[in-house]
Amino acid sequence: MIGRIRGTLVEKHPPMVLVDAHGVGYEIDVPMSTFYQLPATGAQVTLFTHLVVREDAHQLFGFWTVQERRTFRQLLKIAGVGARTALAVLSGLSVQELSQAVASQDAARLTRIPGIGKKTAERLLLELKDRLKEEAGAAGEAPGLSPHGDILNALLALGYNDREAQWAVGQLDAALSVADGIRQALKLLSKA
Repeated sequence: MIGRIRGTLVEKHPPMVLVDAHGVGYEIDVPMSTFYQLPATGAQVTLFTHLVVREDAHQLFGFWTVQERRTFRQLLKIAGVGARTALAVLSGLSVQELSQAVASQDAARLTRIPGIGKKTAERLLLELKDRLKEEAGAAGEAPGLSPHGDILNALLALGYNDREAQWAVGQLDAALSVADGIRQALKLLSKA
């Protein structure tokens, strides 16, 4: 499996981006939430990825945060929801907005996403309710709402491995803002 790609952003054509990693160009489909976070072409970028293998194609999907990728994978587990539909959901709603829509059982919010009809929206609400609760329970809160989770994602995006990032986040005061937390974590990691 390809879990993460780091390289030079060569092209941006929504929803596809081309990332050159050590001379190999990877075509990666990204949701619009990720697309808006991308730097200018020619800059270095790190994307968390999910590889979908089908009989006729291998498709690589990229995400700015681990939460986006995790939510994408939860969407794929729902019967009748393929990779394109999951990508459309994440393009139409952030992870936090999707969590809020599921918590409030707001089908109308989901039907505003192109390609999501009333029946699909109801199925998403029904099946994601339990899945997002399980994930929130494991994380201690709703996905996308943790400042420490945002700090961890920032460190991973900067190229630190999971062990280093987890250690640095574990040293931080819980009351820190995301920006201050990232600064302090970087100071800790530079001394380690």
